[in-house]
Amino acid sequence: MNWRDMPPLAALRAFAAFAESGTLEQAGDALNVTHAAISQHIRALETHLGVALVFRSGRSLELTAEGQQLAQVLTAGFGTILNVVQELTGRDAARPLHISTTPSFAASWLMPRLSDFRLSHPDINLMIDPSPVLSELRPGGIDVAIRYGSGRWPGVDAQLLLSTHIVVSAAPSLLEGREITDPRDLAELPWLEELGTSEANNWLRDRGVPEGLATKRVQIPGNLVLDGARAGQGLAVTAKTFIEADVAAGRLVILFEEPREGEGYHIVTRPGVLRASARDFVSWLRRAARQM
Repeated sequence: MNWRDMPPLAALRAFAAFAESGTLEQAGDALNVTHAAISQHIRALETHLGVALVFRSGRSLELTAEGQQLAQVLTAGFGTILNVVQELTGRDAARPLHISTTPSFAASWLMPRLSDFRLSHPDINLMIDPSPVLSELRPGGIDVAIRYGSGRWPGVDAQLLLSTHIVVSAAPSLLEGREITDPRDLAELPWLEELGTSEANNWLRDRGVPEGLATKRVQIPGNLVLDGARAGQGLAVTAKTFIEADVAAGRLVILFEEPREGEGYHIVTRPGVLRASARDFVSWLRRAARQM
């Protein structure tokens, strides 16, 4: 490595702090320096690199494409350094392993299996954060997220954990002999929707029902959606794997299913080295998925 090509570390830290916080003032507070010092470091870094890293418009500063590229690398790099330093010094031992996931995944898949992880790793404290909100992965914050989709998300590492399709299901009692052949046939029925999402409306509109829901919907915590569906209170959009036992027992029927290659729940982490407890949890997740 040619160290002479490297910009000053102080300038890199200042730019990384600005990119993370979004303001010169907050970046200065994070590094215990003035916002003017952060601004000077950023200008020095631009001079060293010969490229503009921020757009300057009055008091507003935004990252350029080159700035975003550098910020992504610095976030991963400094995050890895922080993880290794904390692991070497033991400073992260008291911090719980922070897991972010959707309420439906937590209730239907994670919690029924979590006792196995606790038995094999009794020394690791966990903080499970069930939320439909996509939270940013930052050093010292969320360690592992579990999210549904294709896995093609910028700035993170995503590994497929559980391949499953999204389906629309209902209890036989809700259908009352209705013949369901088209998504439009579902518009008049009640729907159950996870708080903070628009899954029902999105599903209908994506399938040519521009008016979306024609009747009222009930928004409830994600861990209660399937309980309501089993009781015949409404239709539910959910992962197929969560209702396979219900379908086999006749409690629910699948009305629509559209397989998509590569879709499923993914383990999402920041690029770089994970701390030891996160590595243990990710390894356990993979083993649990293989045992299904």
